[in-house]
Amino acid sequence: MFKKLIALMLASLFVLLAFAACAEDAADTGAYGTSGTKELAKSGVVSTTAADVAEGTKKELKIGVVLIGDNTETYSKAHIDGIRTACTNLGIDPDDSSKVIWKMTVGEDAGCTAAIDDLVAQNCNLIITNSYGHQTYTQAAAEKYKDKDIQFIAMTGDTALSSGLTNLSNAFTEVYQARYVSGVVAGLKLKELVDAGKIADKNKDANGNIKIGYVGAYPFAEVVSGYTAFYLGVKSVVDNVVMSVSYTSSWHDSDKEAEAAKSFISDGCVIISQHADSEGAPMAVQNAYNEGTVVYSVSYNVDLTSLGDAILTSATNNWAVYYEYAIKTAMNGGKIATNWIGGYAQDAVKITALGKEAAAGTEAKVNEVIADIKSGKLHVFDTSKFTVGGKTVTWAYATDTDGDFNYDANNVITDGYYHESYTQSAPSFTLRIDGITELNTGN
Repeated sequence: MFKKLIALMLASLFVLLAFAACAEDAADTGAYGTSGTKELAKSGVVSTTAADVAEGTKKELKIGVVLIGDNTETYSKAHIDGIRTACTNLGIDPDDSSKVIWKMTVGEDAGCTAAIDDLVAQNCNLIITNSYGHQTYTQAAAEKYKDKDIQFIAMTGDTALSSGLTNLSNAFTEVYQARYVSGVVAGLKLKELVDAGKIADKNKDANGNIKIGYVGAYPFAEVVSGYTAFYLGVKSVVDNVVMSVSYTSSWHDSDKEAEAAKSFISDGCVIISQHADSEGAPMAVQNAYNEGTVVYSVSYNVDLTSLGDAILTSATNNWAVYYEYAIKTAMNGGKIATNWIGGYAQDAVKITALGKEAAAGTEAKVNEVIADIKSGKLHVFDTSKFTVGGKTVTWAYATDTDGDFNYDANNVITDGYYHESYTQSAPSFTLRIDGITELNTGN
């Protein structure tokens, strides 16, 4: 089923690219605004916090949590920390099994169904799954138990709205914003290296562009959106940079992630970032750094500066913001939003502490960029900052209104930028912009 899902999502990519390729023609003929597409609006996507939840009739809440990993896997650890913090803030003991039941290292298979069924049998009335691959099983459970007073949350998912189920919700963060900021951190370090004369010929391509690398899990919108944002953040500081992406076909495989990073290092990449959930890539970078190689890492999910000086920072989610909102809503007898999204404006994303080797002035610049994102002065996917096939993109569909993984409504490029996560909480950006090369398809 998971492989089928991948195939479907890849199919949607080709649809989106087809529309993107026609962007210039559409603009030239005045098609935008006259083709019958819906007006773009952030309708149905909620960006609220626990502080905005109205007090209601309290209900006894028992929470069930299904996780793809555990505390040893950085992605799940971030969710665990977020749920624990939210529970504590709301007066719930996360270690009290009469209040919270944890099910860890649950695969994206029938084991997820079994875990959910057991949580229902134990009278959980708020059930959370944290992996995109859990969504199929979570939605099936929401259908199966729709007559019970249970709310289901499929984190990072995208089918809650199209399913029509009132007891199913999706949520994600605007982590692409933090990816962009982490790219600025990387760009400032790159500039420092350039100014110090530490960029060698092996660190450049044939056109003189500085090489950086990115270890990704799958060619999903979540990953593409993130690595594009990171790249644009780097380019906002150092323009002559190119990036290669290598997929591991796994969210968590330390060996594959390390091997991908080592390959980038051998190729002369100076900065290596990741959207994968182990310490494999940053550790490989740190080991190379220890041996005298000029290379630095920007990681994901948790603070990994303890690994050594090669780690500049990590882009991360502050999941506690959403979980506190969702849990408080359920406690008050309310309906959790079908689609929830939060970024810097809600304190739902951030970068972790800066490493010792971050360039001078990085903190001040980061604060400036974050302020510009919050104010709306800076849009991560500003279409004047990138091209696709040498052309400025003015047209891209992003909403899957019928659940078939084909983009079929709403041009999400308006006002000069791609409106990520406006029509659903899940990322939709899958444009392959110039300057980034995918080395494999992730198969």
